[in-house]
Amino acid sequence: MGIRRDIFYRQIGAKIAYYRTVYGMEQSQLADKIHISQSTLSRIERGKYGENISIAMLLDIAEGLEIDPSLLTTFTGLEKEMWKYSFPEMR
Repeated sequence: MGIRRDIFYRQIGAKIAYYRTVYGMEQSQLADKIHISQSTLSRIERGKYGENISIAMLLDIAEGLEIDPSLLTTFTGLEKEMWKYSFPEMR
């Protein structure tokens, strides 16, 4: 189960970075908006924040991005298939 959590956190981080970029925000802007440090946001986006990212923080990030929180934690079949190619141990 450990690798799946790792992938899950990386995918959430990638989605945060994607939506932040789409909306033209720098990491520092989003971090300031949701009252966390830029280094914390950077770790979250890289999936390196660990297993202690809270639902409250995800809700704050979604609110800061003005998106539905489910966009950060819902994955398409294609995204799940990509995990298998990126992480052979999941096959």
